[in-house]
Amino acid sequence: MKKFVNDPKQFVPEMLKGIALANPGTIKYVPEFNLIMRADAPKSDKVSIVQGSGSGHEPAHVMIVGRGMLDGACPGDVFAAPPMDYVVGASKLLNSPKGILHIVNNYSGDRMAFEMATEMLDAEGVTVKTLFVNDDVAVQNSTWTVGRRGVAGNFFVIKAVGAASEAGASLDELMALGQRVNDVTRSMGMALSGCTPPAKGTPIFTLADDEMEMGVGIHGEPGRARKKMVSANEIVDEVVDAIMTDRKPAADGGNDAPAFASGDEVALMVNGLGGTPISELYVLYGRAHEQLEKRGLKVWRSYVGEYCTSLEMNGMSVTLCKVDDELKRLFTAPAEIPIRVF
Repeated sequence: MKKFVNDPKQFVPEMLKGIALANPGTIKYVPEFNLIMRADAPKSDKVSIVQGSGSGHEPAHVMIVGRGMLDGACPGDVFAAPPMDYVVGASKLLNSPKGILHIVNNYSGDRMAFEMATEMLDAEGVTVKTLFVNDDVAVQNSTWTVGRRGVAGNFFVIKAVGAASEAGASLDELMALGQRVNDVTRSMGMALSGCTPPAKGTPIFTLADDEMEMGVGIHGEPGRARKKMVSANEIVDEVVDAIMTDRKPAADGGNDAPAFASGDEVALMVNGLGGTPISELYVLYGRAHEQLEKRGLKVWRSYVGEYCTSLEMNGMSVTLCKVDDELKRLFTAPAEIPIRVF
């Protein structure tokens, strides 16, 4: 393993300390809960927006804490859910008179930590609601998940509710808004290589030189199929087709109808998984844009870069989010975060 690492057990705390030192006056680090929070939070005039999940997906989520986005993020170790007591402690520090909204990617460990934390917070009189994000179309169930996985689409959920929270929306309004964004967002990823968690020291999975994994999860979970390598255009075509033909069943919060149709306007994200050159992401984006236009969709805004990664994994994901006038306004509202991704 070749990484910039001291003690693997201290990898996450040292990263969080670095984020705080790089953003003095705007970001605060609370070591007891692995918490990165806004220095001015909580605010009495807005709902606090809190995200958890494991580390290793940066800039998600500790690097998108700031005005117009998250009020706090309390990650666990690399690819591990945060401990329940971290979620409880972080939520108490961020407790607002208007309440707290937890945004959680749909993985078993994350759900368990936040659901148990919510029970404890409710018992102590803290007002909390939890929104589960499940935008991945690749598989119905896989390692660590309960139903569909939550992946890069959570950025659109966070951006929308973050902007609405700054404008004074209530907890119930934010919950409904976040669910609406989740309902019109779909993602699928693929990988050309695995990645190496610092504490493990070896790759989480390996691929032969002529292999790729279609539908891979952001923790290295198996996808739809391991296949022989093909061209960039063929990869994009398969991913876009999977998204466009997806029908989310009622069990996953859908209505068993395609999420997108000719005439829709969409935000298009091509997300790098940590080890993909930006030049290659734009090759992929160009093909995805063309394919959507051929299907009658209009790309309203593009997002190309690293949003939700998997350490140094060489791979990518495509996310579509159907937009309307309200979502356009929320997605373009001002945000001030350490990584300027929106």
